[in-house]
Amino acid sequence: MMRSQELRKLAPEIDPLRLGTGWKLEDLSKPQIIIESSFGDSHPGSGHLLELVEEAREGVKESGGFGARYFCTDICDGEAQGHDGINYSLASRDMMTNMMEIHANATPFDGGIFIASCDKSMPANLMAVGRINIPSIIVTGGVMDAGPDLLTLEQIGMYHAMCERGEITKEKMEFYKHNACPSCGACSFMGTASTMQIMAEALGLMLPGSALMPATGRELRQAAREAGQQAVWLAKENLTPDKIVTMDSFENAIMVHAAISGSTNSLLHLPAIAHEFGIEIDGDTFDRLHRGAHYLLNIRPAGKWPAQYFYYAGGVPAVMEEIRDMLHLDVMTVTGRTLGENLDELKNNGFYEKCSKYLEPLGLKREDIIRPFDRPFGTDGSIAILRGNLAPDGAVVKHTVVPKEMFKAVLRARPFDCEEDAIHAVLTHEIEPGDAVIIRYEGPKGSGMPEMFYTTEAIASDEKLGASIALLTDGRFSGASKGPAIGHISPEAAQGGPIALVEEGDLIEVSIPDRVLRIVGIAGERKSEQEIEKILAERKAAWEPKPGKYQKGVLKIFSERAVSPMKGGYME
Repeated sequence: MMRSQELRKLAPEIDPLRLGTGWKLEDLSKPQIIIESSFGDSHPGSGHLLELVEEAREGVKESGGFGARYFCTDICDGEAQGHDGINYSLASRDMMTNMMEIHANATPFDGGIFIASCDKSMPANLMAVGRINIPSIIVTGGVMDAGPDLLTLEQIGMYHAMCERGEITKEKMEFYKHNACPSCGACSFMGTASTMQIMAEALGLMLPGSALMPATGRELRQAAREAGQQAVWLAKENLTPDKIVTMDSFENAIMVHAAISGSTNSLLHLPAIAHEFGIEIDGDTFDRLHRGAHYLLNIRPAGKWPAQYFYYAGGVPAVMEEIRDMLHLDVMTVTGRTLGENLDELKNNGFYEKCSKYLEPLGLKREDIIRPFDRPFGTDGSIAILRGNLAPDGAVVKHTVVPKEMFKAVLRARPFDCEEDAIHAVLTHEIEPGDAVIIRYEGPKGSGMPEMFYTTEAIASDEKLGASIALLTDGRFSGASKGPAIGHISPEAAQGGPIALVEEGDLIEVSIPDRVLRIVGIAGERKSEQEIEKILAERKAAWEPKPGKYQKGVLKIFSERAVSPMKGGYME
């Protein structure tokens, strides 16, 4: 007997309350499917999801189930940028997970459909699927169209910095702002939203080939309906997420992440998702799997084309075919078949031919978007984990967007205790070539771990600084960030990590090939390791922690309970 029917016997109030909600008598005995979505007027990635909810609900009905609509709206990182709203971003992921747990466990359901698109809603839904562990399937809201001349939102930060420096007119800036988001869907570049849609499919929790579909296309609505049908099958078969998602599934996802040059925020989200499945992965897992991995994708911000072209080129399955020999093909998926069986089915059912019809009018071929394995953009993945006396527990760099000149450098420390002071120094030319801009007290326990988006864009768009300085922070970056940026430095400053002890003029060595981030000098003078160790110990003894930034509310709870960024930044 299904769970919902067992609980109906225990709680006689369920039937009358559901009838009062509008359910019909015959609906009560059907498989009960919760349809959880982030629908709301919060941003383009969620504004259209009610259409997909209704399609999924029809699919559930067609397969003999009943779909109940629940909503947990997300915030938008883009709309939260430039003010303290961004401090809520990472915390919102965990709060959404908590709310979805409450929705699914306070009332009886036999299966779930989880519909989301964007930066925090995608990982939150994946965390919820692992925590709730009822038969479940993910549906994503796809990506928006590109604007005029393939304008996409991640370019706005660059144009903003250029406008601030007087390099483009305010009128031009207004045009870009008014045309960067021409439709609903996730932003059309390989940022965190697109990356996490891909991760959901790579973990085996989505219908094959459905990640990053154009949000304006009919295929996405059809995929939502099919997901509704599949959710009922999953419920009847009791194929729960813990029977699908394993360590091998996460290794597959990380190999795909390397091939697409995915967002650095995945190093927060995948470990947090794994934690909900009782699996431990961390930055070292990424570093191990990225080493030697072939980076294949020509999608912004590291590549040329908007994200909607990813689906046109065959999407996740096409990437997986290129790296097929590196994947665990025997893992189970929501189709009830293995990954290898799914890939073979797609080759045989015309999936790639259907996708390629979108490329033909553009004069492009699949290899223009997804390179063949033997002709990669790079052969060391896209992520590296750096360590040293500045980051004993690790730091993250997306080396595919770092200028080659900055792969090895010794820089002068310019520490700032908040992003606002740092970006002011960059825009007013107080920062010079050879500097290391250090932004600290921006980790989970310091301020909630906001993105340093505008600072990275200001640096990357500055011809003088873009290939001559580095940004180092215990905060994080937007998935759209480009340039010499190293984040997630752990332990963070609020915990007394070495980043809190850096002083003006210290010498910082960065070596991406050697995976090194360390202090090698004091006041511009090189010192031995032993001398550096002694000086840092003296500074630590004199260091005093800052009072907690938040005295009430969500951010107080989050800052007190969040684990290290290198473990996923989730709340214990």
